[in-house]
Amino acid sequence: MSLSLGIIGLPNVGKSTLFEAITKKQVAKENYPFCTIDPNVGIVAVPDERVDALAQLTKSAKKIYTTVEFVDIAGLVKGANKGEGLGNKFLAQIRNVNAIVYVLRCFKNENIINTQTAINILQDKSILETEMILKDLETVEKRISGLNKEIRANPKDKMIEKEMETLVRANDLLEKEKILANLNWSDEEKRILDNYQLLTIKQRIFLLNGSHNEISPKIVEIFQKNNWPFLIIDVLTELDASDLTIEERISFGLEQETKLNELIKKCYQLLDLITFFTTGSDETRGWTLKRNETAPQAGGVIHTDFEKRFIRADVINWQELVKAGGFIQAKEKGLIRTEGKEYIVQDGDVIEIKSDA
Repeated sequence: MSLSLGIIGLPNVGKSTLFEAITKKQVAKENYPFCTIDPNVGIVAVPDERVDALAQLTKSAKKIYTTVEFVDIAGLVKGANKGEGLGNKFLAQIRNVNAIVYVLRCFKNENIINTQTAINILQDKSILETEMILKDLETVEKRISGLNKEIRANPKDKMIEKEMETLVRANDLLEKEKILANLNWSDEEKRILDNYQLLTIKQRIFLLNGSHNEISPKIVEIFQKNNWPFLIIDVLTELDASDLTIEERISFGLEQETKLNELIKKCYQLLDLITFFTTGSDETRGWTLKRNETAPQAGGVIHTDFEKRFIRADVINWQELVKAGGFIQAKEKGLIRTEGKEYIVQDGDVIEIKSDA
């Protein structure tokens, strides 16, 4: 699986600049609303020292990192759920991503047109969330109307009954302007809601675009108090520094690691994703997997036959493998474990799947 992140926000808040900084791909970012109409899509490799270390250990011919797909979705405006601006098209594009990065304008730059009357982080956040809540309400109400007909035709169908119960609860919460992702749902309820690709059920992170001195401590306190996941990133600075070496970043007073890597890591945490590895002379590769999934499911990420015809998996933590000096040495020391179908894959596992495929 590949992680897909949608970048959304009001017009002229720095979405396309963020996209360019991440992908180093030139995109339209002219200084007027709706300059981005079709979503820009960029797939970038996630830097990972573990891939580097394993590739060096096994003298791999190539390295393949896990990837993240960034979708730069054009600016939303108030009324987007009713088609204002190019709203409906933009909202539909959000349905296809795993998580959403809300870009909120914090920077003060009179040369960049602000489509709002003033810089108001909480108000901008509210506009974005309201538009998605209203779009979800439209989706849920339409399905409830259809379910009413199905219940009359099949009054004893427990699956339809559970679906109706879940959607009615979602409808009530949305009417109270609640974000569905913030609430507790059973696994069955999540499966039902996932069928409709609801916008407010997606995990989200708020990117406060500006420098620390442009964001008041009160705003930071509000985000922390409400447990809203956020990062403060000066996107334009990150774009300007995107080609700098570590030494050059330090000389300019920047952190060694780009804030954009921190954004990717934060999104992995939000979606509860881990990385496992395969390594050998041909290639070393990182693979993305949901936390708490099993060895056969990891095999399925590599090839569908590996899940269907799974026999066992040889497993070792990447650090143990590197410390041992290779697979032969690790086997001699008894560090490689043979795991069966119930094994829960851990972040950093190096795995060799055995199957009858």
